[in-house]
Parts: sequence; structure tokens; C-alpha cells
Amino acid sequence: MIDHAGIRVSDIERSRRFFTEALAPLGYRVLREHPISGIGFGKERPDFWIKQGTPGPRVHVAFAAEEREIVDAFYRAALAAGGRDDGPPGVRTEYNPNYYGAFILDPDGHSIEAVCRKPAVA
Repeated sequence: MIDHAGIRVSDIERSRRFFTEALAPLGYRVLREHPISGIGFGKERPDFWIKQGTPGPRVHVAFAAEEREIVDAFYRAALAAGGRDDGPPGVRTEYNPNYYGAFILDPDGHSIEAVCRKPAVA
């Protein structure tokens, strides 16, 4: 199990706004700010961090969603917050028959995903 992950961003305030809005449907919010570690987002504890710096290689981070509707809400919120489409919500059978995900590029080009692995409700 991964305890936490972090990315470097070129503009910490722009990224704070983006991630605050984009991750809200997933129940994430700013939980901690630290002058060295950056800004920590999470539900109960900070497990996703952004830090001011020169972004290195672009990374992919996927957030688990409890329902497919939350994936849809993430996608809409992330686009509204300035993210760029990298794959609209939908089933990705190449990963798993129940894999429902949406992909966004954040302001620095990192691939941010929300995914639900539950089957569709009939």
C-alpha cells in the first residue's frame, strides 16, 4: 500500500486552486500546509502532496472513486478548474471489464485520473 505521493508544480497557487476544485468530488481537501513539504490533500490525512518546484517527468496519479458518478463529477470539476481532457469518463475494458475512469492533464501536464472499479448499477 502506498502511504502518500507528491508532485512538483510550477505555480503552487494555480495548482492549489486546480486540485482543490478537481479533487472535491472525491472528498479530498487541503489538510496540511508545510513550507518544505508543500500542500497536502486528502480525506482523513494528507496522502497527495503538491510542492513548488520545477516539474520533472510528467507523472500519472489515479484516485479511487466509490461510484461512477463521482468519476463523472471529477472530470467536470477538473475541466472547469482549467484541466485539459486526456480521456473522458468511460469503461476501459483493456484494463478490466468494470474499470470506469476519466483522465485529465493538470496545469503542468501531469495525468490525473479518477477510477471506479465497481460494476455498473443496473
